[in-house]
Amino acid sequence: MSPLVGDRVEFELTENGEGTVDEILPRTSELIRPQVANVDLAVLVFSVDEPALNRQLLDKFLVHTESAGLETIICLTKRDLLRAKGPDAEDAADLESVIRLYESIGYPVIETSAKEGIGVEEVGARLAGRISVFAGQSGVGKSSPLNAMVPGLGLETNAISMKLGRGKHTTRHVELIPLENGGMVADTPGFSSLDFLQVDAEGLGACFREFAPYAEGRRFRGRLHLHEPGCKVQQAKEEGRIDALRYEHYLQFLGEIKEKKRRY
Repeated sequence: MSPLVGDRVEFELTENGEGTVDEILPRTSELIRPQVANVDLAVLVFSVDEPALNRQLLDKFLVHTESAGLETIICLTKRDLLRAKGPDAEDAADLESVIRLYESIGYPVIETSAKEGIGVEEVGARLAGRISVFAGQSGVGKSSPLNAMVPGLGLETNAISMKLGRGKHTTRHVELIPLENGGMVADTPGFSSLDFLQVDAEGLGACFREFAPYAEGRRFRGRLHLHEPGCKVQQAKEEGRIDALRYEHYLQFLGEIKEKKRRY
């Protein structure tokens, strides 16, 4: 059992002032990517512009935090870039509908702009007294709000590559950062992709919160919501009560999981 950032351990001091780990205590949670333990809150950080909001990747991160049993909030960064386009911009209207969607599913959404100092205090208040993890696509500004919350922290930030349309990796390791409000945050490298390592096909549906009301009191696990006769999830999607793009992502993830199972 390898130790992870966030582990609680029993250790013994040695004569040279260092120490040895004798035991890794039981974990309350464990993420594989990013590798961090004992987190109880995930902050999924995605930008609204430069790079554009990637809903497929957001939904994939939500599957992982749901499977790990983590409370999750969505932090949308770089709000100032969209505001500069004006309130009548098509992107602004689309963003409002996306925010309403995820809030209706049950995920708090906080809009932030580190440049303008918007939303940083609200995010910080959510982290008080907790161990949290910041995760999301690279180049979306995960380090910027942490720099704003912790004076003198000075985490490296970098502009995104406009040629590639994605961010450059500026955080290269996982590190627990203490906050003045008693919380600790694991700043992690950004990822442009995730593998389904702990989620199987039968359990995927349970990671989509909006599917739950249509389980009809029967066992939810084991139902793939594909071609089952009278499937209420498919019916809800057809009637617009489940977002069509979220359901499309569910089908994509299901295909990824099945393909991975065939390879192994």
